[in-house]
Amino acid sequence: MSRPRTKSLSAPPAPAAEPTDIASPQPLDTQFLETLIGYNARRAALSIISVFLERMSVYGVRPVDFSVLSLIRHNPGITSRQLCAALGLLPPNLVLMLNQLEERQLVEKRPHPTDGRAVALYLSEAGHALMANAESTAAQLERDATSHMTDHQRSTLMRLLKLVYQPPPAPQRQSQRRLAAKVATGTRQASGHPRRPANDQ
Repeated sequence: MSRPRTKSLSAPPAPAAEPTDIASPQPLDTQFLETLIGYNARRAALSIISVFLERMSVYGVRPVDFSVLSLIRHNPGITSRQLCAALGLLPPNLVLMLNQLEERQLVEKRPHPTDGRAVALYLSEAGHALMANAESTAAQLERDATSHMTDHQRSTLMRLLKLVYQPPPAPQRQSQRRLAAKVATGTRQASGHPRRPANDQ
C-alpha cells in the first residue's frame, strides 16, 4: 500500500535580491544651455541669492523688499509709479508690500510736494538704520560669493549684464560696432593677417 504524499514544510523561495550597487549618474549635457545668456545669468543669480537669503534673514527682508527699500533710501520722495517702472513690479503687489513695510515702521508715506495725486515715499529712522546695515551686508556677501573673481572681472561682468537690460541708444550701438570692427581689423593686421580688400579675388 502506497504512503500518502505530504506537503513540503520548507519555506517558499525568497524573492531575488535587488542589486545594491546603483551606478553613479552620468553628468548631464548642458552644453547648449551654457550658450544662452539667460541660463548663465539665472545660474549666477541663484548662487548669489542663496547667500543673500541666508544673511538677510536677520533683517527680515526678501530680495524684492531690499530693492524697494534701497531705492527709497537713495531716492527720498520716490513714488509708487517710479518704483514699479524701475523694478518691473505690478502695482497691486507693490501696494501690499509697502503696506507691510509701513506696518513695520520702515517706510513713511507723505503728500507729494508737486503732484497732489501721488504719495511720496521715505524711509523712517528705523528704515535708514536697517538699510545702512543691510546694504553693507549685501556688498560684503557679493564679494564673498565672487571671491574667485578679481575686482576688474566683477566690474566687467556688471557692465556687460547691464547691456542686456539697459541697451545703449542706437547711435551709440553703431559707434560701438564700428569701434569693435576697427579693433578686430587691427588685431588681424598685428597677427600678420591683414584684412583683404572687398574687391580682392
